[in-house]
Amino acid sequence: MERTFLAIKPDGVQRGLVGQIISRFESKGFTLVGLKLMNVSREKAEQHYGEHKEKPFFAGLVDFITSGPVVAMVWEGKGVVASARKIIGATNPLNSEPGTIRGDYGIDIGRNIIHGSDAVETAQREIALWFNDSELAGWEPTLTKWIYE
Repeated sequence: MERTFLAIKPDGVQRGLVGQIISRFESKGFTLVGLKLMNVSREKAEQHYGEHKEKPFFAGLVDFITSGPVVAMVWEGKGVVASARKIIGATNPLNSEPGTIRGDYGIDIGRNIIHGSDAVETAQREIALWFNDSELAGWEPTLTKWIYE
């Protein structure tokens, strides 16, 4: 099974959207294998957004993700990376479809509620950055046979 990394950003946590966001992925049928509420260190934030280091918005990204608690998660399932991106919606909430997390809850690109890995390789790197192997639970829900052939 494929895994992806998701993080509910400080705006999503402050707005009390954690339960609703988790519920969307559970309802879809994905399995939560890692979850923690944490304050993000500047070092971790800079590593996470490393590909944007030379861009003018890098400092703002780091400042925002370190401004309050984040809910870091690892989800597992068939095609979870691509499916999660659809559930999340476009980076700019104004371009996100209704029914997506950003389409339903976001307005401003700088307060877009949630981060999701954009590719399997990115997910692997991000999971390793945010979680130790011992923090990930390997388990199979009893309803798996009702979700997958």
